[in-house]
Amino acid sequence: MSDGVVRGVHHVSVVVAEPERSAAFYGDLLGLAPLPRPDLGFPGRWFDLGDGRALHLLGVPNPDPVERGVAGGRDRHLALAVDGLEALLARLEAAGFPAQRSRSGRPAAFVRDPDGNTVEFVAAGG
Repeated sequence: MSDGVVRGVHHVSVVVAEPERSAAFYGDLLGLAPLPRPDLGFPGRWFDLGDGRALHLLGVPNPDPVERGVAGGRDRHLALAVDGLEALLARLEAAGFPAQRSRSGRPAAFVRDPDGNTVEFVAAGG
């Protein structure tokens, strides 16, 4: 019998205007491995977040402006634990994705993807 308790995150979906452009950000720059995706009748891509969790990029018209006028930490966001935070941030900044360091002083930073979605990167163990 099920106890009806939430056990954790299964997947996170992010709305993107151009799935292939966003796949380059999440796959090539962040190093996420692609997952098979069924034909759902609209474009998109899936990526492995580890431990049976996934990131779903949904290729639909993006209803949000790229700049919402708030800092990344105050905006809705996806937070990913990473090894080698400084190396990842250097790679993202070299590719034109500036990082905003966490104001808390903890080892974390916020970056906006090509569609303006905020991704927080937190040093593993931080």
